[in-house]
Amino acid sequence: QVQLVESGGGLVQAGGSLRLSCAASGSINSRKPMAWYRRAPGKQRELIAELTTGSNTNYADSVKGRFTISRDNAKNTVYLQMNNLKREDTAVYYCHAYGWFNIDYWGQGTQVTVSS
Repeated sequence: QVQLVESGGGLVQAGGSLRLSCAASGSINSRKPMAWYRRAPGKQRELIAELTTGSNTNYADSVKGRFTISRDNAKNTVYLQMNNLKREDTAVYYCHAYGWFNIDYWGQGTQVTVSS
C-alpha cells in the first residue's frame, strides 16, 4: 500500500513563494515518474511538474521557469518549489506516484491560495 501525504500549502501574496512536500511511504514503483498536479476552481486537473527516474523534469508551460520539482531519496519525499506565484496558481495541489502494476496513487491534496 502506498501513502502520499502533501504539506506546505497556504495563503501567499502574489510574487511570493511556497514549497510543497509530498512524503511517500509504501511500495512505490521507482521506475515510474512522480509528479505534481493541480486543480483550479472550475477547471480540470492538470499535470504541472514531473520528475522521471533519470532525474529529468518536465513542466507545464504555465509554470516553467517559476516552479521546480525535486526529490530527496533519503527522505522519500518529493518537493515542489513555487516562486513568483500568481493568482492563477490558486488551486488544490496533488502529488501522484505509481505503485507496482501501474496502480495510481494520489495524495489528499493541499490548498494553495494566491492573493493579489
